[in-house]
Amino acid sequence: MSEESRRSFLFSIAAGASLSAQDTEYKPKQSDRPEPLTGEEPGFRSIFDGTSLHGWDGDPKYWRVENGEMVGEITPETIIKSNTFLIWRGGEPADFELKVDFHITSGGNSGINYRSVVVPDTVTPANQFAMRGYQCDMDGAKKYTGNNYEEKGRLFLAERGEMTRVTGKQKPLILSSLGSQQELAKLITDDWNAVHIVARGNLLTHSINGRLMAVVVDDDPKGRMMKGLIGVQVHVGPPMQVRYRNWRLKNL
Repeated sequence: MSEESRRSFLFSIAAGASLSAQDTEYKPKQSDRPEPLTGEEPGFRSIFDGTSLHGWDGDPKYWRVENGEMVGEITPETIIKSNTFLIWRGGEPADFELKVDFHITSGGNSGINYRSVVVPDTVTPANQFAMRGYQCDMDGAKKYTGNNYEEKGRLFLAERGEMTRVTGKQKPLILSSLGSQQELAKLITDDWNAVHIVARGNLLTHSINGRLMAVVVDDDPKGRMMKGLIGVQVHVGPPMQVRYRNWRLKNL
């Protein structure tokens, strides 16, 4: 057997063993308990290359790449009258997990939209990047960060610290408390923060820095979206800057 053939043979055995280990059925024992995840769970892929906005669509007046980070910025010369987004054009995920880090200035307001659509902007008709849909809200003052807010739709679906049920026939109902808004705000830093969004069926969860912030059970068949676009926002208001890095998406 040649050296090349031997290496190929050994690689195939190792790969097969690895797959077999992953496919082995887990048999729970009475002594077993849930354990923390170590490392990155398999299945995530990057949706931002860190060097360009390839695959993303937005107004370059407000969006750029800098130091490997996606930057959204409003300056005194570029104040906006309506919210505008940078939109990922790589698909319209339905059930998924999304992980990304963000850093926002103290007066900033932004958010990560998902299962969203592009809509006309009646305030700024030239704005081709207005969106409607679920949003993991975030702001520098930590007043809204973690909320599930439906941009241009049903508005506040769940505030930070709430698990809610939405029916479309009344205000969202609080089913359970995940903690007080004030205590959860202490877990959000003035530096980089890690967001983890999970959308599975009609269940939507927002976590920040490993802590669950909001859960929505969306039982409104007319109002809810079951798939759609992902986008990030710069918001009406004073000059601000928001940065994103380490975008990872996993379809479920």
